[in-house]
Amino acid sequence: MDPAEPTSLPSTTPDEGQPDERNRLLSAILLVLGLGLFLALPFVLSIGSVVFLPPVTAMIFTIVLSPLADRLVRVGMPNMLASFFAILAMISVIVMALSLILQPAFVMVDQVPSMARQVVQRFAQLRGEFAWISDLNGQLARLSGRTAREVVLATPSVIEQVAFATPSVVLETLLTLLMTFFMIESRIRMKRRLLLDRQHFGASVRIARIMRAVQDRVANYILTVAQVNFAVGCIVAGGAWAWGLAAPIMWGGLAFVLNFLPYLGPLTMMGLLALVGLGTASSIALGLVPMLLFLGLHAIEANIVTPSILGARFTLNPVSILIAISYFSWIWGVLGALLSVPILLTLSALLEHLGRPNIVGFLFGEPLFEPPLPLPSAEGEPGPDSTMPQDRATTVQAG
Repeated sequence: MDPAEPTSLPSTTPDEGQPDERNRLLSAILLVLGLGLFLALPFVLSIGSVVFLPPVTAMIFTIVLSPLADRLVRVGMPNMLASFFAILAMISVIVMALSLILQPAFVMVDQVPSMARQVVQRFAQLRGEFAWISDLNGQLARLSGRTAREVVLATPSVIEQVAFATPSVVLETLLTLLMTFFMIESRIRMKRRLLLDRQHFGASVRIARIMRAVQDRVANYILTVAQVNFAVGCIVAGGAWAWGLAAPIMWGGLAFVLNFLPYLGPLTMMGLLALVGLGTASSIALGLVPMLLFLGLHAIEANIVTPSILGARFTLNPVSILIAISYFSWIWGVLGALLSVPILLTLSALLEHLGRPNIVGFLFGEPLFEPPLPLPSAEGEPGPDSTMPQDRATTVQAG
């Protein structure tokens, strides 16, 4: 080769690799913003619970009651009347359940102090073994009492708390019912707008799939769990009657309601049964029998009956369920805990169709979002997952 001939150097482009780095930088910024929103959202939702809680609750009610309204419309009832009767059926069930639970509960509240004293007497024989702990606490109290100053905080009474909370509860209930009615009544128009206002056929089909997936998951889950919980409540009521507990219908209603709250609800039910059993039975062994029987019933229901009915499609990670319960109960209290699983199912269905964030993989160089389900294309239009014109009919039926 002639030394005067210029040698060809390997071509290097300064922009090579920059798109990937730019995408990772944008993904990192998006991830940080998402985590910040996740941490800041509870404070916003908690402060504005009067504004945010009614629409979220109304959306869950709409998802559950829309199939009932659709059936009434198919029978021949006008859409407005069908929406009204769907809400009326829900209110009737809630009022009946509360009446069966609250009336005996108010009577039993007066007996709680005597039951607590009875439980203390049951475990009085254990005090001798742990007497050194009480002596140590007494010595520490005497030492700290010389220098410490007792501070008494004036807290409002229960009646004052109820009086202050009643207007807010009534307002939120009315707003929730009105929003639920208008959402159910306008569900057909909302679906048409979401489907027909899109510019691409694939986007319309994806929206249809998401809407059907969300409604199927949430509605089927709540209705199926309600049926299972009703059976559990009937068994608990029969067992309470056979065991001689007071107000067996109340115990069945409590089992029905608390079983909607995974993990924490059955634990609460076990605690109540243990308190009443130990406070009324003649011995500790007999007092623990109702709690142990309910524990066995819950183990069969949670590990055999419910999974076999719901199937793998509704299987959720227990850690995610506990995080959702603690997250939404922190924001909205008991109602937030009851809404946590439906909200988690809704978000799960949305992420399956829109793409899940791959946070762990992103830390090791993978993309932040997993690819969503492929979009179908219109007839005659090339798309990523369509090779023949009959795909449109197939995807419409699937959506």
